[in-house]
Amino acid sequence: MKLQVALDVIKLDAALTLARQVADAVDILELGTPLIKSVGFAGITAIKAAHPDKLVFADLKTADAGELEAGLAFEAGADLVTVMGAADDDTVRGAVAAGRKYGKDVVADMITVVDNRVARIREVSKLGVSFVEIHAGLDEQARPGYTIQALLDDGQEAGVPFSIAGGVNLESIASVKAAGAGVAVAGGAIYNATDPAAAAKALKSRIS
Repeated sequence: MKLQVALDVIKLDAALTLARQVADAVDILELGTPLIKSVGFAGITAIKAAHPDKLVFADLKTADAGELEAGLAFEAGADLVTVMGAADDDTVRGAVAAGRKYGKDVVADMITVVDNRVARIREVSKLGVSFVEIHAGLDEQARPGYTIQALLDDGQEAGVPFSIAGGVNLESIASVKAAGAGVAVAGGAIYNATDPAAAAKALKSRIS
């Protein structure tokens, strides 16, 4: 299982600093949606230039014009981009077409898909995405009673390649691996830590 860090900051210098701190312990560097909105696709280029040996994940959360937006991100240096799992099927197909053109990967982000999530995961998987990200956003995680277990259960039931984002930490990461996820996405467990490098290494040690 790969470890992905969400660079959920809004300044490029902060993203570059965080990426430099954790690069030795992670496999994928993710530019969070707020960061891309703040600094543009130039941020993708900057992160890839600083870490050419790492996979760079552009969390576009594309909801329309899938082929256009994914193509722009791939041209900027992204290795993976996200398209909304709730988007129109043709939007997903467009992003996938761009991925095939550039030889890169498209991920369907299942954030906002709650009802019939397993069914939709299976549907978008058939549209050609490399894997689905079963994702609980920050607002969902803040609700009373939230648990990552619902994400894990849906991933196991769906039976397609998936990643997990939303509450990955030292206590849960072993369960994420046991559920069969190909990627564990850690955000706050790393960037909110006093020592992000140590936090990333500790997470990696649980899955190595």
